Amino acid sequence: MELLGKKIFYQTLGCKLNFSETSTIRHSLEKEGALTTELIEDADICVINTCSVTDVAEKKGRQIIRKIKKHNTDIHIIAVGCYAQLRPEELNAIDGVDMVLSTKDKFKVKDYLLNSAKETGIHSCEIFSINNFDTAFSYGDRTRCFLKIQDGCNYFCSYCTIPYARGKSRSGTIAQVLKEVDEIAKKGIQEIILTGVNTGEFGINNKENLYQLIQALDRRDDIARYRISSIEPNLLTDDIIKFVGNSKHFMPHFHIPLQSGNNEVLKLMKRKYRRELFADKIALIRKYVPDAFIGVDTIVGMRGETREYFEDAKDFIKSLDISRLHIFPYSERKGTLALQIPHIVSQAEKHKRVNELMEISDAKLKHFCDSFIGQKKAVLFEESNHKGIIHGYTDNYIKIQHTFEESFTNKIKDIKITNKNILI
Repeated sequence: MELLGKKIFYQTLGCKLNFSETSTIRHSLEKEGALTTELIEDADICVINTCSVTDVAEKKGRQIIRKIKKHNTDIHIIAVGCYAQLRPEELNAIDGVDMVLSTKDKFKVKDYLLNSAKETGIHSCEIFSINNFDTAFSYGDRTRCFLKIQDGCNYFCSYCTIPYARGKSRSGTIAQVLKEVDEIAKKGIQEIILTGVNTGEFGINNKENLYQLIQALDRRDDIARYRISSIEPNLLTDDIIKFVGNSKHFMPHFHIPLQSGNNEVLKLMKRKYRRELFADKIALIRKYVPDAFIGVDTIVGMRGETREYFEDAKDFIKSLDISRLHIFPYSERKGTLALQIPHIVSQAEKHKRVNELMEISDAKLKHFCDSFIGQKKAVLFEESNHKGIIHGYTDNYIKIQHTFEESFTNKIKDIKITNKNILI
């Protein structure tokens, strides 16, 4: 297929990693003369980057594909991503899907389209045979981007299919990351979020580590801000915490998956820590980075999570000095060990537990934000002018609104925090 002048519509579902990878795919196609369009009706090709973290994510992917085909019957649809790797036959069976690419092949969309003999059908791979690491970063937003530094996972938690969708843990080198940052800096981007499936395992295959990487990045002055995306508590070293507390460019912001505050459920999940370690990490952050925003992931309704276990987990979460919860109802995944656990939590009970934790999260977020009222904070403002308002984030991730001023766009400004300019 000739790509020069072809209009391509991109749809991304799921995590920040997917967004960075879609941007890289788009960039490779634009180099061949393809054009990006936001209108389905105008597109010749659609690239959909799918997610498979829950049943809902897969269902949404199927619905979007059918909607795209309904609006443009002639469009050529290519599916990539985790759903494409785990269940390619399901995707290929949907009317309108022309090509399904495996995890190994997702960055070869251009090559497959240019090769007319391969531009249809399923192109699969043996997931654990993948050893190479493909760099990626999102772009389009002048303010920030997501930079992929790691992929895959070796943990095999009992509820999760990610290792089967993305393969074993692997990463690039510090030198490769610095080269990507060179390109990002040229675009005028102010903030980079380091992302991966298991970010803390950066360097696992090349005798480097995340602490060495963030030290190297902090020595540069061409990017104002860095954040570390989700990092496992057992991989969040004391050195990393102390370093962020004294860093020029790494923001006081941590995102740490807890998944359950009950040790029995953590065992069922096959997590690599107990809640005591998690509590120690939170205490250490508060000691060395007292103003830090701490976001915490948790799953409710896991098989085996009795009401007694949930109440114990809830009490533990209440005791933590954190800023916000990201709460996910447990979703059963084919082929996972969790399906062997007999106790099943009903959907109604899952919903109830989500709401109970949401109340705790809302209270913690308000308390955290209110504690900075009256202080001045450095806010990085985004490129926006919705109803005369511009938005931005403080170094410790409090969302702020301000009367629109053109000079604020993509700039860091000292702003006094008030109860009127905080957005929760």
